[in-house]
Amino acid sequence: MANSQQMANAIRALAMDAVQQANSGHPGAPMGMADMAVAVWGRHLKHNPTNPLWADRDRFVLSNGHASMMLYSVLHLSGYDLPIEELKNFRQLHSKTAGHPEHGITPGVETTTGPLGQGITNAVGFALAEKLLAKEFNREGHAIVDHHTYVFLGDGCLMEGISQEAISLAGAWKLNKLIALYDDNGISIDGKVAPWFVDNTPERLRACGWNVIDAVDGHDADAIDAAIAEAKKSGDKPTMIVCKTSIGKGSPNRANTAKAHGEPLGAEEIKLTREALGWAAEPFVIPADVYGDWDRKETGKVAEAAWQEQFDAYAAAFPELAEEFARRMAGDLPRHFAQTAVDAVIAAHTKAETVASRKASQIALETFTAKLPELLGGSADLTGSNLTNTKATPALRFDDKGDVVQTEVQVGDKTELVGGRHINYGVREFGMAAVMNGVALHGGFIPYGGTFLTFSDYSRNAIRMAALMKQRVIHVFTHDSIGLGEDGPTHQSIEHAASLRLIPGLDVWRPADTAETAVAWSVALSNRNKPTALLLSRQNLPYLAKNDLGDISRGAYVLSEPKDVGLNKKAKAVIIATGSEVQLAVAAQKLLAEKKIPVRVVSMPSTTTFDREDTKYKKLVLPEGLPRVAVEMGVTDGWWKYGCAAVVGIDTFGESAPAPVLFKHFGFTPENVAETVQAALQRAR
Repeated sequence: MANSQQMANAIRALAMDAVQQANSGHPGAPMGMADMAVAVWGRHLKHNPTNPLWADRDRFVLSNGHASMMLYSVLHLSGYDLPIEELKNFRQLHSKTAGHPEHGITPGVETTTGPLGQGITNAVGFALAEKLLAKEFNREGHAIVDHHTYVFLGDGCLMEGISQEAISLAGAWKLNKLIALYDDNGISIDGKVAPWFVDNTPERLRACGWNVIDAVDGHDADAIDAAIAEAKKSGDKPTMIVCKTSIGKGSPNRANTAKAHGEPLGAEEIKLTREALGWAAEPFVIPADVYGDWDRKETGKVAEAAWQEQFDAYAAAFPELAEEFARRMAGDLPRHFAQTAVDAVIAAHTKAETVASRKASQIALETFTAKLPELLGGSADLTGSNLTNTKATPALRFDDKGDVVQTEVQVGDKTELVGGRHINYGVREFGMAAVMNGVALHGGFIPYGGTFLTFSDYSRNAIRMAALMKQRVIHVFTHDSIGLGEDGPTHQSIEHAASLRLIPGLDVWRPADTAETAVAWSVALSNRNKPTALLLSRQNLPYLAKNDLGDISRGAYVLSEPKDVGLNKKAKAVIIATGSEVQLAVAAQKLLAEKKIPVRVVSMPSTTTFDREDTKYKKLVLPEGLPRVAVEMGVTDGWWKYGCAAVVGIDTFGESAPAPVLFKHFGFTPENVAETVQAALQRAR
């Protein structure tokens, strides 16, 4: 029979040794949560260390990511491809054991955690994805989607405001397969949390529709085991298990102190701790019997093989469903996607509608959501403004038992019952963004969600995490400029487009009309390894005549040459514009043509995409030697890198007034753009 105490002490020893060797890190939380890890990883977690990506594995999230050595220890001990040398290289350059868990670097790490509160929110996304996929794909006698999501979290996660957003959503969605274990040790960096954290956490959770198992001895693996078994019986509620623990458990002088949190114990204290724990092994040495107790390679293979047998039977009974499930979990787009995208762009070009780009987005979504069942939309209480809902995506709802409500949807000439695919997140921008990250990480869905661009500030850190983790998450940001008018500077985006463009790995699109918007959506859906932000207008935008649609996807293209406005001359200047300002560039080009001044107009819906293009194409679009003038209703800083002679932009906050008044007030008129080009040409002489 496994020795649970020694299994826990192995985690404590590895955590102490790795932090000491790195002279950096957090030993206290791993030592305090070691028995919790034994209960979850040693007795309940369904996983296969030899295949970390098995589709029906349980998901584990370490929300308090500073306790990374706990996770690295159990991954190593249970048999993942994380050798002891990697633990010795904790927090060192290019190791698989970064200071905080990094998805895509360390096998078995389901999500990158570090910013507190986002892990529990990601876990809500995991659990939501499992529930929706189970409803969609499981059939009587064939439960191919049937797993739990476990999450460890601490006081810091619960202090962060995003935790309340996550907790509230999980309760509303009745995510009964979400099991959270709270490391209730009462200590944070500044000391005992009591002076600044007096929440009654169990009552807070109960008030939000959670099942709470309170006051469990966090150092009794059997008690935690029993609590988890009880949590698994919940049919309509997520469960929080409150584990009372001692930070730095086992350390004679550091346990229950802030000193245990974020610094090495020191050689002498480690020696004393080893003695107190009865752990005689040398640093980074694990006795064979402890390795044997922890090893899950064979049991994992058996569990996956049993599931594979189930899936094979499912595939025999429902071959089309099995193929669709496999495609979606692999993250592949349908075979017809390329044609669907082409059709959407051509339809937009043919109709040439004058609509707001937020409406153009909905038009594109009508096509894509009808063809891609993996699209899971939503909005942070702004559905009617963001226009993220479509005919194919009814609102997601749950009945009193927690089951996904089925809604009739017209699919071609047939009516089908489907689960809701548009989520009302409520006023929870940050929570929405982090939940979407969890959904994407789980697999099976491509999540998208909407809010106003100015509120991207609320969700920014989760957007950054999506980019860091290379996840296909799509943010629909409407009301992208002073063009929203009377709501004033609190709602008018000025620095937001430039700010989002600074996030490495995030594609940012600000389309000018329906065709560019359809292209932006097709590129976003194709961006398998990066998130996308779509910045869309509230006000109507005219369709802009185009000679070719092929280069839009390259981020920038020549929209109009002098000959297109009746001037048979080579361009002497270039106007670069994005989004709603492209129409101003075209109007200014016509004014300049009347004065016999030939100008090229370049539409640049995605600077981030254009910046990845080769030098040859960049020079083709932006010829050397021609003065360049950029036009965008936002801060000017980001445009100077294109060698602009001038930028028509805004480096102040906006004003409250009707949009046409604001455009004139801030100089966003064809006349001002034309005058700016003329001034640039005069300076270039």
